[in-house]
This record gives sequence, C-alpha cells and structure tokens, in this order.
Amino acid sequence: MVVCHSFATNVFVNCPFDEDYAPVLRAMLFCLIRLGLTPRIASERSDSGEPRVEKILELIACARFSIHDLSRCQAKQAGEHYRLNMPFELGIDFGCRRFGAEKLTKKAFLILEEESYRYQAAISDLAGCDIEAHGGSHEVAVRKLRNWIVQIDDFEQVGAAVILSEYRDFQEWNYDRQRTAGFSEEDILDYPTAELMRAMFEWVELYHPRT
Repeated sequence: MVVCHSFATNVFVNCPFDEDYAPVLRAMLFCLIRLGLTPRIASERSDSGEPRVEKILELIACARFSIHDLSRCQAKQAGEHYRLNMPFELGIDFGCRRFGAEKLTKKAFLILEEESYRYQAAISDLAGCDIEAHGGSHEVAVRKLRNWIVQIDDFEQVGAAVILSEYRDFQEWNYDRQRTAGFSEEDILDYPTAELMRAMFEWVELYHPRT
C-alpha cells in the first residue's frame, strides 16, 4: 500500500523533459514551490530497478493536484513518433479521480498545451475540458499555473509578475552558488531536477520562510 505524505500540497507534474521545454518546466516548479506546494515529478528520483509506471502510479496517488502538459502530442517531422507518455499518464490520473478512494475524487487538474485546440486532433475525448495554452513561454505558463492554483484553495495571493521576478532572482542566486561550488557551464546545463528543486526550496525558505 502506498503511504502518501503531504497529499494536500503535493502536485504531480506530467510534462515533457526535452531541452526545449526545460525553461517552462523549471519556471513552473519554482512557481509551485513559491506558493507552498511540493512538485512530484518522475525525474525526482532515478532507480533503474524501479519500473517507471509503478513510480508514476505512486506519484499520482499521492498528489491532490496534477499538471498535465500535452505539448508534445504531435510529431515534429515526418517519420517521427509523437509521444504518448503524457496522454497515458493523464488517462491514469482521470481514472484515479473517477474510481479511486474518496480523497482522490477531490483531485484537481490543470491541462496545458503549447497551441490552443491542437490537442483535439489527437485526443478528441478532451473536448469540453478547460485546456490552457502557453505558447512555449515560461512566463505565460507561470501565469496560467498561478491563476489556476489560487482559485482552488487558500494559497498566498502573490501575483505572477512577482513570482517571475523572484524566479529571476533565484536563477542568479543559484548560478552564483553553483559556480562558487565548482560547477562548470556544462554541469549547470545538466543539473538534475531533484537538486534544482532542493535549491528552490532552500531559496524560498531563506527569503520567504513559512511561519
């Protein structure tokens, strides 16, 4: 049986992990942490002996909130397969909310896409759902995320502009710290997600401690 800690503040993040998407992902992770939430993401831990789908099931079951970004549901070039992981995990999450234990019926989703309405060609069953487009912009993604989360529960009413400004401050702070610690530019570009989130939690605790 999965034991879920901090279910009420956990957020399952289902999104692409490619280099082009990285700025959007990192900004959204910071936004969540800044608002007092805990992102749960497949790349938070790496164990070659752990089946990926089992890890995904655990993360979904332990999170009250979920962010599903379908921006890679379309192949970029002829002969390339489009990615099914994100729609697959969204489907698992829908099933969890529909058929899971009572607390899971309270799960809330934010579904994102890079382009408005493109998802309808790939997953017509989502017609009628409120899906937000960010255009590949991390700033737009943060605004969509912030506006969604503060409508659901009593989170701090801090504006998206403030969060984005603080994110830039965090980036400078973390870059300087990494360089001082001996990280090369190549090391910084390949910084593990788990370490990045720990740095975000540390920065928020330093400059916006929770009482």
